[in-house]
Amino acid sequence: MTHLYEPRAYSDAPREHCAWAIDRDWPVFAGGETDVAVIGAGYTGLSAALTLAEAGVAVTVLDAQAPGWGASGRNGGFCCLGGAGLSGDMLERQFGAPAARALHDTQVAAIDHVDALIDRHGIDVQRHSDGEVRLAHTPRAARGFEAEAQQYRDHGIGARVLSKADLDARGLGGPGFHAGLHLRKGFGLDPGAYAIGLARAAHAAGAHIHAMSPVTTLTKSGHRWHLETPKGTLTAARLLVATNGYTPEALGPLKAPVLPVQSNVLVTRPLSPEEQAAQGWTSDLMAYDTRTLLHYFRRMPDGRFLFGMRGGIRASVAADRRTTRRLIAHFHAMFPAWRGVEIAQTWSGLAALSRDLLPHVSVVAGDPTALAAMAYHGNGVAMGTWSGHAAARLFLGDDIRPALMRSPLRRFPLAPLRRNILRLGYPLATLRDAL
Repeated sequence: MTHLYEPRAYSDAPREHCAWAIDRDWPVFAGGETDVAVIGAGYTGLSAALTLAEAGVAVTVLDAQAPGWGASGRNGGFCCLGGAGLSGDMLERQFGAPAARALHDTQVAAIDHVDALIDRHGIDVQRHSDGEVRLAHTPRAARGFEAEAQQYRDHGIGARVLSKADLDARGLGGPGFHAGLHLRKGFGLDPGAYAIGLARAAHAAGAHIHAMSPVTTLTKSGHRWHLETPKGTLTAARLLVATNGYTPEALGPLKAPVLPVQSNVLVTRPLSPEEQAAQGWTSDLMAYDTRTLLHYFRRMPDGRFLFGMRGGIRASVAADRRTTRRLIAHFHAMFPAWRGVEIAQTWSGLAALSRDLLPHVSVVAGDPTALAAMAYHGNGVAMGTWSGHAAARLFLGDDIRPALMRSPLRRFPLAPLRRNILRLGYPLATLRDAL
């Protein structure tokens, strides 16, 4: 099957030095049948499998690589609000207050769902952080913080605006941070450990999970789906596609449903208390800035520091080297006291945007036996997990989706050229961020 990026993006190379371990010790699929077939063993597919298996439904998950191999095992570990590529104000203006509020409530429910799963299955993910903080990269960017904080409080989320002095006092110091908006919802985690825990929980509940089992052909004959893999064919009554940024350009009836985007991450060696104090960053809060092309970062429980940002438009070796150099340069500019600190690991992976910038759990090509759950716009830890659960519940006859997540994924126009959206959008966003 063909993909949008160069083949290297879909190889082991971009995650070779990833900080998060994954479990590859799963059997290769050799043929069989099931009730529900799931393509993709990330948070979404594993969460769906867990919910279905616990309900007594026969479910088989096929992954081209291994559980957590994609974005689920490469992300920054932010279990936080988000999932759409539109702000709350934009959602309200475009779709109305009730629909926007329902999607917001789903984001809150998604965090709570992950929290409950971790507790129920005893997954050791090194939870930390009392919510998240958004840092204004210019004084102008902080102007709407007070009104935004009130909106969050009206929705039941603790929110507080932090002045520059507050940031410094709370160990959130940096030369480019002018104010902050602290939201007391969400937590940081080890994303690889979470993926491993989800897979083991789903397997223990009765789900069949297979690694190194790419779906090479997807067709439907009569009332059965047929998923061909190199070692055998899986037949199923129902289908869930949960491949997100790694979705092929054509997967059965699903055609170019998302725009994959690269994100790059670095992790330092553990920082001593003295090194943290020298920079003024001693907090363990999840943090990100107000840029359109934002940076996200957090100090991990063992003292390592994680820093991520948008990746490049190409996935060649040369392009990845350029992006890594840019990533390190941005890190040093924002945290200058750590210029001499060793960068222990760097890696990259693919997130996904939908055409309408909304997350989707929706029917594929008008066929209620086929669902697609994807497009979390860089916030898939919570929303991806919840979306898999919601897809499973829909198969079980219980529709818990908010209205904004129900519309079918639309094919991008001029699909083979859609990386040009990034070629145009990234420079414009950079210019906007500089104003």
